[in-house]
Amino acid sequence: MPDYRPRKSLFNPELRRRGIYVLPNLLTTAALFSGFFAIVQAMNGRFEIAAVAIFIAMVLDGLDGRVARLTRTQSAFGAEYDSLSDMVSFGAAPALVVYAWALKGLGKFGWIAAFIYCAGAALRLARFNTNIEVIDKRYFQGLPSPAAAALVAGLVWVLLDNDWTGQEAAWYAFVLTIFAGVTMVSNIRYYSGKDINLRKSVPFMMIAAIALGFALVSSYPPGVLFTLFLTYALSGYVIAFFNWLDRRKKLARKA
Repeated sequence: MPDYRPRKSLFNPELRRRGIYVLPNLLTTAALFSGFFAIVQAMNGRFEIAAVAIFIAMVLDGLDGRVARLTRTQSAFGAEYDSLSDMVSFGAAPALVVYAWALKGLGKFGWIAAFIYCAGAALRLARFNTNIEVIDKRYFQGLPSPAAAALVAGLVWVLLDNDWTGQEAAWYAFVLTIFAGVTMVSNIRYYSGKDINLRKSVPFMMIAAIALGFALVSSYPPGVLFTLFLTYALSGYVIAFFNWLDRRKKLARKA
């Protein structure tokens, strides 16, 4: 008889525990609330608040996994709950926010772009769950859904902060939304940062770099955050291009 248990609980012994731990799941619930809050604010026409809420969800989503690993409170329930929360916060919420603000005026092109993004997020999360034990944990396969959400929300935030209307930004939002959706389901590799061990001591320069990063973000949050995530989204393509060139050179030497 086939076993229909989630794949993560089958292969990862740390996730076989069935307990429901308060702290990491509380953070996941907070991330879910932030995504839901973003949708509500978009429905009320408060798009800047909606964009900020998506960024808050991204921070909380980054914390819940780290906290679970540090406190050894990982569980199959937490892994599945986190995926469902991600679909709301980084799939449905960004798609609805950018659609309501800019894409609605494009008619069918607008909702098609929003759906491509939403479907991309769902497929990205499903692929991540099924490949979690067979991929190199140092890299993500495709753009992570939180980064894609930050890219779309960042565009909304930075353009609103510079007094753009949704009508003026419509085609820019259209291109970026499709780019984010397609990149999530691509095979482009992105550095994950999961090889960083928070239990070990770190060089002083890393602490200085983190402090500098906070200073830069606080100087102009919408512009700096959007630039950072756009750079991250493009970095995968740049690395893939150089890898392709390297393979071409190796083949040329063998010929």
